Amino acid sequence: MSAPVFLADGGAPVAAVAPGATYTLGGTEGRHAGVVQRKRAGERVDVVDGAGTRLRCTVVQADGGTLTLTVDDVVHEPAPDVVVTLVQALAKGDRDELAVEAAVEVGADAVVPWQSERSVVVWRGERAAKSHARWVATVRSATKQARRAWLPPVDDAHTTKQLAARTRAVVAAGGAVVVLHEEATTPLAAVPLPAATPGGPVPELLVVVGPEGGIAETELAALVEAGATAARLGPHVLRTSTAGPVAVALLSERLGRWG
Repeated sequence: MSAPVFLADGGAPVAAVAPGATYTLGGTEGRHAGVVQRKRAGERVDVVDGAGTRLRCTVVQADGGTLTLTVDDVVHEPAPDVVVTLVQALAKGDRDELAVEAAVEVGADAVVPWQSERSVVVWRGERAAKSHARWVATVRSATKQARRAWLPPVDDAHTTKQLAARTRAVVAAGGAVVVLHEEATTPLAAVPLPAATPGGPVPELLVVVGPEGGIAETELAALVEAGATAARLGPHVLRTSTAGPVAVALLSERLGRWG
């Protein structure tokens, strides 16, 4: 069984730690490891910095909310060749957060909240800050659950106008944008994907998912005009909480991540 993952919070840069060193895991993550999960001497844990560095460690001592670890190995995991970004429309209840959680677990590299025309939920003022913080917390939890060394960033909420502008920029830079739509004629499996160029910029693949009420025709037209491709996920219409994760999983397979 793989070792549980904890995110480094402050302290010495993880990337500078060498095998054989002693590392102290404290703060929120230390309390979670020592108090909630009750890690004890001799058990294995991984500490990641969210930027690709993983410390494979053994617990030497657990003192309440602080763990003293011996670093057995240091692994630097490469950044993705193509950045897969989930653009998730805001949705009522916790369906948008469920989508983000599962998408990160299956491989999304970044997350963008989308204030779409038909989103019942509106991020504004104090609510926007609190909602964004919940998404960040959800991504952190999903990253740990999936044992990932890279922590996906959560962007600020985009309006459709901002998303169209980002679509143009992504496509111009050699990336691609896929808008999931039930009436699209192009299957997701046939959408051309961006390819990494050695020594060149890392292309981005945006996966756009609408809210429960669907993407408005004007929004779809604006994104397609900006260079996006409308694609059909499959024969069934999925909820907004499941469409994104399924698409990310299928695209990850096509990108060779699950080989």
